[in-house]
Amino acid sequence: MKANVGSLLAVASAACAVPSLDAPACSVGTGTVQYNKAMPDPVSFPKTQVDVCYDDTSIHLTFTALEEKDFYYNDTLSTNDPIWAYEVMEAFIYHGTNDPQSYLEFEVSPNNVTFQAWIYNPSKVRATGAPWDTSYLTDPLTDGLTAETTLDRDANSWISKATIPLGLFNVDVGEAKGTKWRMNFFRTVESEETYPNQLLGAWSPTNASNFHMTPFFGNVNFV
Repeated sequence: MKANVGSLLAVASAACAVPSLDAPACSVGTGTVQYNKAMPDPVSFPKTQVDVCYDDTSIHLTFTALEEKDFYYNDTLSTNDPIWAYEVMEAFIYHGTNDPQSYLEFEVSPNNVTFQAWIYNPSKVRATGAPWDTSYLTDPLTDGLTAETTLDRDANSWISKATIPLGLFNVDVGEAKGTKWRMNFFRTVESEETYPNQLLGAWSPTNASNFHMTPFFGNVNFV
C-alpha cells in the first residue's frame, strides 16, 4: 500500500501546476474563476464560474452553472445524502498552504440540497486500501452554513450562493484577511439518459476521474 500511495502522490505532484486566486473582502468585490474543460480528458465542458469573497465571519461562494441542459437531481435525497451521484457544484476547502490530508467538502444540487462533511484522506489521493473517513456536519443551518439556489431554465443556468463559516477552520471573527487556503471547485454534469456516467469538470483538473487529489488544490489568498 505504501508504494502505491507514494507512486500516486509522485504522479500527482509531477502532473500539476496549480492555479491561484486572490479573493477580496466581499465589501470590495470577488475573485472569480472560470472553467470549461472536462477532466481527466480536457474535452469541452459547460462553462462554469465560481466567485469567492469573505467577510468577518464567513466565506462566500457563488457557483454559476452555465450551458445547463438537464438540471438533473434526485428529489428524494436530503441533507448529506449522496447528491454527488447526480448534478452538483462543489468546493473542497482547506485553511493552509500544504497538500491537506483533511478538508471540508461542500456540495449543492440544483434543488438546493447540500452535502457538507470533513474528509479524512491521509493518502491525499484517495488511494485504494488507504484510510478514508467522512465526518458529516449534521446541523448546517445552525452552524451558519447555508445555500440559496436559483434555476433559470430559459437561460440554461443555475446559480447557488453559499455561506461557509470561517469558524469551521479556526479563523476568528475579523481575522480572515491575509489568510491562505487550498481549494478546488468542481461540477458534475449528467442526465437521465447518461446516468450514472457523469461528465466531470474542475477549476484545477486532476489527472484521474477523482476529485479527492489534494496536490491539485489551487491556492487561494484572502487579500
